[in-house]
Amino acid sequence: MLDLYLLKYFLAVVEAGSFTKAAEQCYVTQPTLSTGIKKLEEQLGHQLFERTRKRVFVTEAGARFLPRARAIFNECNMAVQDMTAQEDAPLLRLGILSTVSGDLIRRLLSAFKQECPAVILEIEDGSEQELRNRLADRALDFVISVERGEHDSQRSTTLLEEDYLFAVSSDQSFPKGAVFTGAGLSDTPMVVRSRCEVLSETSRYFTDRNIRPRLVYRTPNDVRALEMVAAGIGGTLAPRSTIGPIDGLQARPLKGFDYRRTIVLMHPIHRLGEQNIPVAKVFQETAQAVFSASVPS
Repeated sequence: MLDLYLLKYFLAVVEAGSFTKAAEQCYVTQPTLSTGIKKLEEQLGHQLFERTRKRVFVTEAGARFLPRARAIFNECNMAVQDMTAQEDAPLLRLGILSTVSGDLIRRLLSAFKQECPAVILEIEDGSEQELRNRLADRALDFVISVERGEHDSQRSTTLLEEDYLFAVSSDQSFPKGAVFTGAGLSDTPMVVRSRCEVLSETSRYFTDRNIRPRLVYRTPNDVRALEMVAAGIGGTLAPRSTIGPIDGLQARPLKGFDYRRTIVLMHPIHRLGEQNIPVAKVFQETAQAVFSASVPS
């Protein structure tokens, strides 16, 4: 008989790609998690992971075991939810990509709570892949993230399409114009948003122009990055909606940097409880209304 906590450890390592990060997600120490994975491997009679110095990889046996492990873990979660659900308190579980504008999320959740004050909201931040995995595992009902590749209207609803702007402190003096140029920013130190979806494209933009800007700050926190820019520490490239609410910034398009992003609401891929179906409809309609009202001009 497999213990459920061992499946949780296994799925956490697959999702995080690291024993250390998986242990943090499971709120246990790394030795405890490693012991659990070893126990699971002994019970199954197969090695599930191969480790390198930088990353953990799933073995062929682990890949075969993965869909069954997810199915078992999901069914157990659904059983618990069905037993504990309260008809008078619908639950909506939302995953949010960390680079989506906090101001837009604040407005969305405020509007939704006005429409459905009795609904319990459980919210989780994460990367694109983490949130997709959580949605596939039925651990989330909706995900607000970016769309990669062709849009599937059956599985997601487009909320916002936007470009990227280069932001610097409003105290800094630059030649007047509608756009910044790579050459014009050659002496500007860079603040790096480490979770930016176009981080590699940004680096390539400057490299192709033989520009090597000095990197002075790196953070996964977008608000912190933009606050540093407003303080005059350097400049950074960020989505238009993220820059808007921050005071002390001036922002323009970057000439030749034509990348855009599409923010979507990913729909549930599992059956919602009866009391959650009308709630989900209200949430989707509210998200469309809030995001469409902020479409960049």
